[in-house]
Amino acid sequence: MSLKQNLHNLKEKYKGTKMAPAFNAIHTFLYLPNEVTHVGGTHIKAADDLKRTMNIVIMALIPCLLFGMFNAGYQHYAAIDNSLRADVLANFFTFDNLWIGIIKVLPLVIVSYGVGLLVEFIFAVIKGHEVEEGYLVTGMLVPLIVPVDTPLWMLSVAVVFGVVIGKEVFGGTGMNILNPALTIRAFLFFAYPTWMSGDKVWVYDAVNRTGTADAISGETILGSYAQNQEVMYSTFDKFMGFIPGSVGETSTFLILIGAAILIFTKIGSWRIILSAFVGAAVMGLIFNQVVAADIITESSKFYGLMNTVWWEHLTIGGLAFGAVFMATDPVTGSQTNKGKWIYGFLIGFISIMIRVFNPAYPEGVFLAILLMNVFAPTIDHYVVQGNVKKRLNRTKVKTA
Repeated sequence: MSLKQNLHNLKEKYKGTKMAPAFNAIHTFLYLPNEVTHVGGTHIKAADDLKRTMNIVIMALIPCLLFGMFNAGYQHYAAIDNSLRADVLANFFTFDNLWIGIIKVLPLVIVSYGVGLLVEFIFAVIKGHEVEEGYLVTGMLVPLIVPVDTPLWMLSVAVVFGVVIGKEVFGGTGMNILNPALTIRAFLFFAYPTWMSGDKVWVYDAVNRTGTADAISGETILGSYAQNQEVMYSTFDKFMGFIPGSVGETSTFLILIGAAILIFTKIGSWRIILSAFVGAAVMGLIFNQVVAADIITESSKFYGLMNTVWWEHLTIGGLAFGAVFMATDPVTGSQTNKGKWIYGFLIGFISIMIRVFNPAYPEGVFLAILLMNVFAPTIDHYVVQGNVKKRLNRTKVKTA
């Protein structure tokens, strides 16, 4: 008897029991559902479904994950021996770097998926509904947006909070108003701010095995800008991602490749991505003009990031990652085409504003996206009402 037949028999055995949703989740993850639509004029027939959509997003994230593993090791060794930065290409893709990435990043992925899916299974069994595939992407996003030395127990607590409060209380996947991964990130930021602060290099203390954030200390690139210090990284380093930062957020190059995959497969909205970059550029240009007009002095605590060239804002911090993989969330983002332009623009605009005016934590993209998640329905409402008003006016003109 084939494996598929055995699984089908087990599915029939558990049918109608409390554990049916949990077993069905495993079955449908491996195979198509037993019941699919074949006829009916009201149905849209396509090869994709929620599971396949999530898998494509995960594939777009894999390059960022692998690069983040190498970067975790590279930043560790470069912090010990700064001469390694002289030839980054020769010293980056090494087994030693990858090994540190594996022992530090892989546990974050395992804990994120293990705890998050456990909560999903528990809620499915209690509420008697099928396990949804929405956490497949969230489970991958979470390890990529946190510091490499985030304690696993801390991540576990945050994941439970994010899944329960950010999604399940609203009814599960498709009903949440806030991005679950960013809800987890926000919980970590406000509950454990010293671990999430952006002014330390996140590296692994391989000697003492302490994993403390200040084992090898120094400013991150955003911290250096905020302190108006000289930045030692080249434009190439910043674009390719050879800089300290959260696991998957440093390489703008790989993030743009992920954006191309999402846009080509029509999973991510190019309007949101493009408008977010435009909004960030506009806010950066405004700050550059403020500095050029001598409205603010060099002694000001805001001067450093205000004086940062506008296009550099697009390649540092988590702006690109947030614009591509989180702002495009089809559940929490705007749904109308005009609303997507407004939604994305405000995310980029507000991100740079928070980055500049919050020197203690010079990164605001996750706060900007969460804020716009709340206002997305309002934006769509006024866009729809505006369209309705235009049509009514055209009708009045024709009947006059």
